[in-house]
Amino acid sequence: MNATRLAVAMTGSYCTFAKAFAAMEELMRYGFELIPVLSYNAATQDTRFFTAIEVLARIEKICGKPPLTSLSDVEPFGPARMTDAYLIMPATGNTIAKLAAGIFDTPALLGAKSHLRNQRPLIIFVSTNDGLSTAAKNIGALLEKKDVYFVPFSQDDPRKKPRSLVSDFSKVRQTVLSALEGVQLQPLIGAPCE
Repeated sequence: MNATRLAVAMTGSYCTFAKAFAAMEELMRYGFELIPVLSYNAATQDTRFFTAIEVLARIEKICGKPPLTSLSDVEPFGPARMTDAYLIMPATGNTIAKLAAGIFDTPALLGAKSHLRNQRPLIIFVSTNDGLSTAAKNIGALLEKKDVYFVPFSQDDPRKKPRSLVSDFSKVRQTVLSALEGVQLQPLIGAPCE
């Protein structure tokens, strides 16, 4: 039996990258074949968390292959049926807004669009400081879409960042397995992180 092929696309929200790498390592341990994808910013920006070179090297070490970083790299996902599920982790407010509006101008987004043509699960890992403000309507729009699932999320710091939402890294694998069965993992909204 072949491993489940899971594209893992990373966008901004650099503060979550270390936990995203750990989640990717867990998925690999459970036998998923990971196809890494990076948005332009995730692939090229040096931040206080990681340099771009560190991000590229870390992903290649985890997945055993370099990340896809161009539109032409990800366009074949749909026609070639390359992915069983597609996870955007983390998905920033900007990425969520573009996805909700049908804008596919980065490798992470075009890969999602190409993947969705096969009516297979797209899984969103929310990580945005404006989840309960400007991004809320976009999250709501995606909740209505067929084949779109969310890793359960909550407020990550209700006192200091009352509008910020982040998905639960411990529920990534469960969400993927549930989405592959066509079911949204519940509860979708958890108690605030403290």
